[in-house]
Amino acid sequence: MGGRVNRPAPGATRRYNPPVAAPAVDPSPDRVVRPPSLPPAVIGDLADMDRLIGQRLRSEVVLVNTVADYIVGAGGKRLRPVMLLLSARALGYGTRPGEREAAHHVLLATVVEFIHTATLLHDDVVDESALRRGRQTANAAFGNAASVLVGDFLYSRAFQMMVEVDRMRVMKILADATNTIAEGEVLQLMNVNDPDVDEERYLQVIRYKTARLFEAAAQLGAVLVDAAPAVEAAAAEFGRRIGTAFQLIDDVLDYSGVTADIGKNVGDDLREGKPTLPLIHVMRHGTGPAREMVREAIREGHTEHFDEILAAIGSTGALDYTRRRAREEVDAGRAALQCFPDGEHRAALIALAEQAVERDR
Repeated sequence: MGGRVNRPAPGATRRYNPPVAAPAVDPSPDRVVRPPSLPPAVIGDLADMDRLIGQRLRSEVVLVNTVADYIVGAGGKRLRPVMLLLSARALGYGTRPGEREAAHHVLLATVVEFIHTATLLHDDVVDESALRRGRQTANAAFGNAASVLVGDFLYSRAFQMMVEVDRMRVMKILADATNTIAEGEVLQLMNVNDPDVDEERYLQVIRYKTARLFEAAAQLGAVLVDAAPAVEAAAAEFGRRIGTAFQLIDDVLDYSGVTADIGKNVGDDLREGKPTLPLIHVMRHGTGPAREMVREAIREGHTEHFDEILAAIGSTGALDYTRRRAREEVDAGRAALQCFPDGEHRAALIALAEQAVERDR
């Protein structure tokens, strides 16, 4: 993992030797974590989306199929596509002539999932991660080059698919979101090993890197039904708020979760030198020795004093503070939904918001 790339000597042929077979996949019948209490129509939409994912992942290049199957087969929460499907259904998608047959909400939900999966492939290379969703990352299994290039394939396949909707507004939202996510990745890279990152800079990274795709997903649901500008803005705010809360809880779990539950190694953020909100809170409110210990750990990217840092996180109430900030985001997101019609799909969006902040994995 990581380290220097071995380059071939001048004039030598560089050859890629993929693994003979993909690493074994957990044989559990369903690795996808479904949000609770989804309306029947959305359960059907998700089944259609899963079929479409299988169809659109196909490539004539064998390695693309192998790596794509591996990462998608790892499962996931599907929160972003579920948010799009619920937003569209809550605002009446499927009730106008031709909408049910076109199924543009399912197509765009698949696009959003492909974009998200591409970001995971690239993230794991940048972070030199070895574990995601409870098993080897694609870069650990297949190498950095294959992981990056298959991520590129997923991005380009997503853009091929979004064109099928034939709506410039849809393409603009997704193009802008993808660009912002890339900026967020660069911002996060700039913040690595920098103990002077404050809460404002930290939240900017979250909103660019994580919340932006949630925002686009919810907004697209409104765009598909030609919702009024105020309703579209409310949908976007809901997605942005819930995406922010989701990442805040992710950062809590990095210091309070169990590896088997969260699917990645506890303490990865500190090991990668990332100044997340729990650490920022310690540096604001901890004792002098605790602040310096955290600063050094961020600068050096090590977990040598992990137990002591965990104790400082506990004594300053850093995790409780981060959870409160996540709760504030969820409450603001719920308030944005007041302009949505009452019904089972709006209720499911609220339940999705609560799941984002109450989860333990």
